[in-house]
Amino acid sequence: MSERFVRKTRIEAPAEMLFRWHAEPGALERLSPPWEPVEVIERAPGVRDGDRGTLRVRIGPLKLRWVFEHRNCIPGRQFQDVQIRGPFKRWEHTHRFEPNGPDACWLEDEIEYEFPFGALGRWIAGRMVRRKLERLFEYRHQVTAEAMATLQGRR
Repeated sequence: MSERFVRKTRIEAPAEMLFRWHAEPGALERLSPPWEPVEVIERAPGVRDGDRGTLRVRIGPLKLRWVFEHRNCIPGRQFQDVQIRGPFKRWEHTHRFEPNGPDACWLEDEIEYEFPFGALGRWIAGRMVRRKLERLFEYRHQVTAEAMATLQGRR
């Protein structure tokens, strides 16, 4: 059974600017909170359909490789990170940048995922994963809003 998580925040920056910032090398590291270290093993060459990258993530005491591929890229508007190999049965993370006037946009992160081992996996990890996603994307959206304010000289 599929799970869904969505976080949507209005950001004071044009959608195209926010998309470019997310596509820059080092964006994942900037968006990774200190309590959730992510090691980039192989950086995706860009944010285009078919570009792949590899991460090392920690899940409890384990360090796992997570291979992802960018799909459904629409420059300035959206891209997806789709798990090719990793800890979930399925993971599709859609980043959306929806204009909200000329100087602002809605940043939306939507994740559809499935646990390994079906209902048992959801029972064991469901609540923990939901809490981690809430905390992670609260942090990411805050960092993003602060970075946009700094880049535009509003801080």
